[in-house]
Amino acid sequence: MDGNRLTYGEARLMQLIWDYAPLPSGQLTELALGALGWKKSTTYTMLKKLEEKGYVRNEKATVTACISRETARAEESRFVVENSFAGSLPSFLVSFLGGRMISDTEAEALKKLIDAHREG
Repeated sequence: MDGNRLTYGEARLMQLIWDYAPLPSGQLTELALGALGWKKSTTYTMLKKLEEKGYVRNEKATVTACISRETARAEESRFVVENSFAGSLPSFLVSFLGGRMISDTEAEALKKLIDAHREG
């Protein structure tokens, strides 16, 4: 996925696409102007890059997402854990928490999540 990772600008445009798709490409340029301050040419350049990466489809001037927000988040998270924490989820969590305490409710939710994803 490394070659297909979203740049910061692409991710910002994808947020709009996920929020409003399917939508006419002209409407996307208007949304990008209002939300991101982008000119039409910038939006279309970014849209083309997203098409090349397989994140969106722009057919008959209608833009649709080809990958869900959840899938993109999961892929990006896996990349960060693998490359910044040598694949160690515990190391990632320690760094993410940065010494802050979590509530009993959060701890219980994490325990349930871990149990649901435990191998074997």
